[in-house]
Amino acid sequence: MKFTYDPRYNIAYIRFQEKGAEVEAIRLSDELVVDIAPDGTIYGIELLNANEQMGREDAGELIVVNEATGKRAELPLV
Repeated sequence: MKFTYDPRYNIAYIRFQEKGAEVEAIRLSDELVVDIAPDGTIYGIELLNANEQMGREDAGELIVVNEATGKRAELPLV
């Protein structure tokens, strides 16, 4: 899995796997697009207006938490 953020366009993308040739982008709202294959496999989720959607109370950090172990990592989104 890979998380990318482009502050120039305020877009975040969560990629679960590389896109195949058959991936279709489905716009679920003005701010959410899901890339999905014909078999239902989700390849990625695009967040438009990402700052608004991710909230800014975390001071621009991506916080990854392993719920099984409680381990936590904080990464700046700079």
